[in-house]
Amino acid sequence: MPVLERYFHSAELGRRWTAPEGVLPSSLGSRPGCQQGPLPWDLPEMIRMVKLVWKSKSELQATKQRGILENEDALHSFPGDVRLRGQTGVGSYPFIDFRLLNNTTHSGEIGTKKKVKRLLSFQRYFHASRLLRGIIPQAPLHLLDEDYLGQARHMLSKVGMWDFDIFLFDRLTNGNSLVTLLCHLFNTHGLIHHFKLDMVTLHRFLVMVQEDYHGQNPYHNAVHAADVTQAMHCYLKEPKLASFLTPLDIMLGLLAAAAHDVDHPGVNQPFLIKTNHHLANLYQNMSVLENHHWRSTIGMLRESRLLAHLPKEMTQDIEQQLGSLILATDINRQNEFLTRLKTHLHNKDLRLEDAHDRHFMLQIALKCADICNPCRIWEMSKQWSERVCEEFYRQGDLEQKFELEISPLCNQQKDSIPSIQIGFMTYIVEPLFREWARFTGNSSLSENMLSHLAHNKAQWKSLLPKQHRRRGSTDHGGPGTEKEEQTVAEGDAP
Repeated sequence: MPVLERYFHSAELGRRWTAPEGVLPSSLGSRPGCQQGPLPWDLPEMIRMVKLVWKSKSELQATKQRGILENEDALHSFPGDVRLRGQTGVGSYPFIDFRLLNNTTHSGEIGTKKKVKRLLSFQRYFHASRLLRGIIPQAPLHLLDEDYLGQARHMLSKVGMWDFDIFLFDRLTNGNSLVTLLCHLFNTHGLIHHFKLDMVTLHRFLVMVQEDYHGQNPYHNAVHAADVTQAMHCYLKEPKLASFLTPLDIMLGLLAAAAHDVDHPGVNQPFLIKTNHHLANLYQNMSVLENHHWRSTIGMLRESRLLAHLPKEMTQDIEQQLGSLILATDINRQNEFLTRLKTHLHNKDLRLEDAHDRHFMLQIALKCADICNPCRIWEMSKQWSERVCEEFYRQGDLEQKFELEISPLCNQQKDSIPSIQIGFMTYIVEPLFREWARFTGNSSLSENMLSHLAHNKAQWKSLLPKQHRRRGSTDHGGPGTEKEEQTVAEGDAP
């Protein structure tokens, strides 16, 4: 039985790929043996082809030469915030050595100013880049092997379900949930064929994105990015939105979701500002992390040359729209977007045939996806809540250790997980998702999310410490609103 029929229902595929024996196309362009039309490949077949093409010496040599030239272009385009791949091949930048923050106590560990700048910067020095030395990182293919596709393949068939368990999927994919999920979604949405993307290049780009997330972060890691991407996929399927979306809209939404927190250091914007980090100075204390996520994403797009075959005007537009989407995740702009959405819904003047209005709703969809954890089922929502609070508490411990003012909600002795979550749900999540439900016409997904949100809020209330429970909702009124909004700045949403 053919591979496609063995794993998928033929009606879901629309068209199937056929190739003469021995023909292995390296891209989805017009090649011998490659049928024209949408090509939603079977994942095992796609993996086999990618692995074989990856081994082609001539393809690697050509990619190597193109990559060196493109990296030079990227260096000139983003002065001050450049993404370069170092010798480790994991992450774009070294981690912040917080021991150096207290330079009076640990002056003996600091060494030269050059060393301090290197350790406290997200940037790698140019001489550390393997790419500039003409060496292409030989990252292994992290797609699933054919004999390992059972449960993971079954989960991918239900990727549009709201109860999708991203933690289980990450385990089944051996920690490669983001790469595997994006390959699948690009395939099923027909984006690979529509934009004539090379599968090897696409995979290389996705590996770069996944590796640029810091695995030691409890919350802002590649699993969070995969979770946001899966939520974005669900929102793109909402009937009120789906019929108006173009392939470009879908690709932008998925890419922005996957890369919206790339290279997140595990601390928020106020921390970078009060430690005088160079990125805070570079972006003048405005959307510091979001700007960095965007610029890092563009650097990876250019380095991988994923879109190099597209017209220059189109790639520039894609880069700008990606920036607009990622910058919209800045929680400091929550009221700005919420007010605009309420106004549009009140006036009933959203025209999704218009590209500007569609882009605005993509921004709202990404904002919802970024903070949708309280709308998941309790078991998953609780895990995310514990993870983000652990990241908050780690920042608070660092601030206390180096005699800095502890940021709001980062004090483990004073700020409990239930109180943090109740405030976050009340002042950030509920207002946004109520308006999203109005936009979707109270779709089944919206009603499901609001139901989970109400249930999870009740669960956290039952877990409140007794003294908080006696005070009731007054704990989160008045100044608490301002405190909550300040704490979740820079996308560090609970």
